[in-house]
Amino acid sequence: MQLKKENILVVDDDIHILELLQRHLQSWNYHVFKAMSVKEAVMILRDTQVDLLITDLKMPEVDGFELIKFVSEHYPKLPKLVITGYPSVQGSLEAIKSGVLDFLTKPFTKEELKIAFDKALKLSKGNNKKTSSETMDGNSSYNEIIGASNEIKKVIQIIERVKDNKATVFIKGESGTGKELVARAIHYEGKFSRAPFIAVNCGAIPENLLEAELFGYTKGAFTGAETNREGFFQAANGGTIFLDEIGNASLAVQLRLLRVLQEKEVVRLGASKAEKIDVRIIAATNSDLKDLIQKQSFREDLFYRLTVVEIHIPPLRKRKDDIPLLIDKFLFKYGMEYKDRFIKISLDVLNVLKRYDWPGNIRELENIIQRAVIMCDKTIDIQHLPEHLKYSINIPTGELVPLRVIERQYIEKVLRATGNNKTRAAEILQIDRKTIRQKLSD
Repeated sequence: MQLKKENILVVDDDIHILELLQRHLQSWNYHVFKAMSVKEAVMILRDTQVDLLITDLKMPEVDGFELIKFVSEHYPKLPKLVITGYPSVQGSLEAIKSGVLDFLTKPFTKEELKIAFDKALKLSKGNNKKTSSETMDGNSSYNEIIGASNEIKKVIQIIERVKDNKATVFIKGESGTGKELVARAIHYEGKFSRAPFIAVNCGAIPENLLEAELFGYTKGAFTGAETNREGFFQAANGGTIFLDEIGNASLAVQLRLLRVLQEKEVVRLGASKAEKIDVRIIAATNSDLKDLIQKQSFREDLFYRLTVVEIHIPPLRKRKDDIPLLIDKFLFKYGMEYKDRFIKISLDVLNVLKRYDWPGNIRELENIIQRAVIMCDKTIDIQHLPEHLKYSINIPTGELVPLRVIERQYIEKVLRATGNNKTRAAEILQIDRKTIRQKLSD
């Protein structure tokens, strides 16, 4: 019996219902994924092409309504079919509003399931299939890159150009902007995705060991070299090697890299014979390599070899429209990891996070959300943020103004963020309403 290509995800906390649905669906030659919780279901959705969701509503911890809402937001084209033992008019209305195509009440016959199933699957066939490059909300993510801003779209356009060839790519961006994510997207979105991807942080390996780690060595090449050993380049053969913080590589390592790029071969430490190698090199740095060239600590010829294609990743302060999307990703990630449920974020907090300039970029944002999820119960509020974020204000560079002007500007920002709610603003500012009035009237 040959399975049809459609994948059906069935979610129910009752193992007997899961097995019954699986038997019915498999008898119609479909492939079935089973989940006993919303958390399991979301994990499957993130990693698998699913053509139809069948879910119960009443489940412990996170219920089916939350799953339907999540799917409607992040996989809007995915058809949804609800099966429940606790029908209600209100529940039916809520489910239908969320895009559910049909609503079956337990117990149901195999024929009733088939009618509802066929109806839902017709819509699935009319939609574009979710490809490997689509994850949550196909419009706002690419591989693991999250964002819908013009800046990120430009990055993705370049990735699309280079993913299927082995041209050398150079990624530049501040620390925490996601350079390795871009490198992984280039590799895993292209036709060489089944080949190895090896990531090497050149700044994390001691200078005297980097050559041996990259290129391998022979027995007796140096003290402690007791056997022949492959390096990262040999391990990446046929695929991609990502050299992060390439500016930290010594001149000796740079010379060897130049040979790899020019001759397509590697010589192990202590060896006299070269090994042919077929590797795409992606390099990255947050340093100014041209400045290092001027200081004679980076080879100019290597620089031009590395920068066949350049990708500049904008800092988070230049793509603030992407902040809510990134927050959603981290809320899901850490909400499920620490709380086994979806965590919400207040509008006040969202406004604070959007006005902050994020010197640590996405890494800093992720750390802030991770901490806030741990500290909150169900909703992240102002008190769950670090102190420096609660009162952050951007002062124009070089402009010297009286303190009362800065105070007034900040109070006005807080009032705008709270919808002019003076009580809420007073809580955030840790002053009383009378003091707010006085400072605004100065």
